Amino acid sequence: MKIPKTSKLTNIFGLGLRSPHYSYLELQPATSAGWFEVISENYFQTRGRPRQILETLRADYPISCHGVSLSIASYEDFDWAYLHDLKKFYNEIEPFIVSDHLCFTGLQNNNTHNLLPVAYTQENLNHLSERIDKVQNFLGRTLAFENLSAYFNYQASTMTEWDFIAELTKKTDCNLLLDLNNIFVNSYNHQFDSDDFLNAIPFERVKELHLAGFRERDGFYFDTHSNPLYPELVELYKKVLKIKKNIPTLYEWDEDIPSFEILENQIKTLMNL
Repeated sequence: MKIPKTSKLTNIFGLGLRSPHYSYLELQPATSAGWFEVISENYFQTRGRPRQILETLRADYPISCHGVSLSIASYEDFDWAYLHDLKKFYNEIEPFIVSDHLCFTGLQNNNTHNLLPVAYTQENLNHLSERIDKVQNFLGRTLAFENLSAYFNYQASTMTEWDFIAELTKKTDCNLLLDLNNIFVNSYNHQFDSDDFLNAIPFERVKELHLAGFRERDGFYFDTHSNPLYPELVELYKKVLKIKKNIPTLYEWDEDIPSFEILENQIKTLMNL
């Protein structure tokens, strides 16, 4: 029996569906989360326990589907078998947002399993625009693309990341998943002002936000999703609220994952901002 699609968001703050919380969520407790985000690839080729829990949750919560394997910036052809699986999954789950990353992940026969940044050039802008148009037409959906945490820059870049992203939305009508932690980590590591990034972004295209904790090592910040929100991230989020309110906002925690109750307490804090 098909589970009916849930109603619109009543709470903008969401949490990621992660395996350490399966046993708790199977009890169907009342939660402070307004929605859940899933990593698409973890759920679309299984009918086991993960998929069963997702099917149960989506009866009560809107679902966002976030991918890590599209490799939209690759110069190889798409993995069309993957795209067919993804399209089928979207049609079954009926997510309110679908997204992936503005990156490439290596070659089909030599995947790095990392999200690698692109050079911000006119050539790549044109290339990405063609690829995004093709995949959005195939999926029949508008995708939101996430800005990356990048630990190196390309000398070939001729524009800033934020100007590149702004131009990309104009050329493709794609949406944005704005990861504030990635902006903050990059601004520290690459020495730019995060305000310049926020001021350039077309917020009418921002359909989801990500917030997460980071770690410092040897004078660099790393996007680990493994700590509570630092005050600097909260302040950056407050700046976004002055630009646009009520954007669905995910609090991410992917390493050393604490209890579900701890994550709920963090989003309760965000609700009071």
